[in-house]
Amino acid sequence: MLSKDSANAYRVYWKKDAFYEELIEKVARYGGMKMLKAIFFDMGNTLVKYYERHEFDAILKQGIQNVKDYLYCEGFRIPSEEELWEKVKSENHESADNAVRPLEERLKKIFNLNKTYINSNIELEMCRCFMKPIFSRSSCYDDVLPVLKRLKEKELKITVVSNTAWGSPAVLWMEELKRYHINIYIDDAVFCRDVGWRKPAKQIFEYVLEKHNLNADECIFVGDDLRWDIVGSEAVDIKAILINRSGNQAANVKTMVTDLYQLMDLVN
Repeated sequence: MLSKDSANAYRVYWKKDAFYEELIEKVARYGGMKMLKAIFFDMGNTLVKYYERHEFDAILKQGIQNVKDYLYCEGFRIPSEEELWEKVKSENHESADNAVRPLEERLKKIFNLNKTYINSNIELEMCRCFMKPIFSRSSCYDDVLPVLKRLKEKELKITVVSNTAWGSPAVLWMEELKRYHINIYIDDAVFCRDVGWRKPAKQIFEYVLEKHNLNADECIFVGDDLRWDIVGSEAVDIKAILINRSGNQAANVKTMVTDLYQLMDLVN
């Protein structure tokens, strides 16, 4: 059981961080709490850098152009520029209830293919073309593999829980995990396309808890987005840690780190 002196010492060390204040109080008062069993990570801009929101318009334009070029080469009729971009504009949103809107369905609407039979290989290639400007600019943060390796050595269950750009297929993001060797150190990856719901919808968090037979108080969620990651996970009573890599977020959160090495210190 943690003594009062030890608890006070930890308070000084953690500079009265609210998350650890709560943890220390529980340990000091009750002699223990449920052991940490799992850490869930967001992917984009948490583990892998992709793009900032202000960059997306240019990315979207290039992605649509890539799909247009691919379909033209495959012999499909291409809508006029005016019609095309009007439809892009109408599809550039997510559902108000956070239900997933699949990328391939959006693209078929944009290119007037929703009433045309398109085989799954063409659908997937359309999605690859769309995602190319996102994946081509990506880079894995330097702290990711070393920290995931150390967490794995602690026998913690590591799961990536992430939305995907424009409801893109999970298979493309699994390929990204392999490309950056992240798959070596994780136990599972759950994307919004696997569940049908985007963060912050509670369904995606509940799905992961149920899939791995975990209780919310045995887990921590780490992500870079206050609404999607922090508010979403805390709504189902999962402790959340905001990773603020840029140092520019002035978010009112219980716990915030600027890199994963700081997360490792907290876990230790």
